[in-house]
Amino acid sequence: MAAAGRPRAAPLAPPAPGEDDKHPFLVVLGERVRALRSRRGITRKALAASADVSERHLANLEYGLGNASILILHQVAQALQCSLAELIGDVTTTSPEWLLLRELLEGRDDATLRRVRVLVGEALGTGGANSERGAGRSRRVALIGLRGAGKTTLGEGLAKDLDFPFVELSRQIEQFAGCTINEIQALYGQNAYRRYERRALEEAIQIYPEAVIAVPGGMVSDPATFNLLLAHCTTVWLHADPEDHMKRVVAQGDMRPMGGTAASKEAMDDLKSILAGRAAFYSKADFKLDTSAAPLKQTLAALIELVREALNQG
Repeated sequence: MAAAGRPRAAPLAPPAPGEDDKHPFLVVLGERVRALRSRRGITRKALAASADVSERHLANLEYGLGNASILILHQVAQALQCSLAELIGDVTTTSPEWLLLRELLEGRDDATLRRVRVLVGEALGTGGANSERGAGRSRRVALIGLRGAGKTTLGEGLAKDLDFPFVELSRQIEQFAGCTINEIQALYGQNAYRRYERRALEEAIQIYPEAVIAVPGGMVSDPATFNLLLAHCTTVWLHADPEDHMKRVVAQGDMRPMGGTAASKEAMDDLKSILAGRAAFYSKADFKLDTSAAPLKQTLAALIELVREALNQG
């Protein structure tokens, strides 16, 4: 019997609202917390103590009622000895095999991860390195980099020298959609644009055994499409100083993907931020060429020499 004057402890079972009152994500999150707790063999009381959260709060979380803060979820993940990604349902945590693969790859350096990526691509038949069934380097040369790097100007010159078709993927995307890229994004959204981008790349790979392809700068933000590019093309990252990027974009009369006016500090800050965010992906290219280091004629000569040597060695 409860001591006089002391309030009776609240029951741990949470109230039972209608199922329509629960957000589906919170319901699945709660199920995942319970499953992880069961897998670890931990009682709710023990987990609450270890995570330093109230048992009532944890019960609500498990029943899909608790809209927990990110810090609470972090504490629960630590107590369960799992990653926050596993708790919230990252795809790489959805099966034992995924988890075992994650454990094998965790902490490996980029060079090792690249070797694994290439081997996995070859094992799955989706392409590993950019060789075409052992025939050496792909003779599709893809120029990647942010807008203003010189992909179109240098790409046209390279294609002429190699006697390859020149494919500007942005134009192919617009042909598929029947409108401009800006209109695609405004009318249908970024996801639709990425689908057109993937389709354009797939068609270019299918049609052209030899080509110079100017690739939209944002393609690296879609891992599936970027994997396809790396597997089927010899890639060159054209990079430039932020100031040169800005000058060239202004000369083209298009501030995409930077907003604002050419003179605005915000536009330059956005450009630098985009460059910083994409540099790690651009660096996965087979080769890199600085287009700010020399005048156009010399830069084109350097690109031609680089690509010819790569294709001959391949």
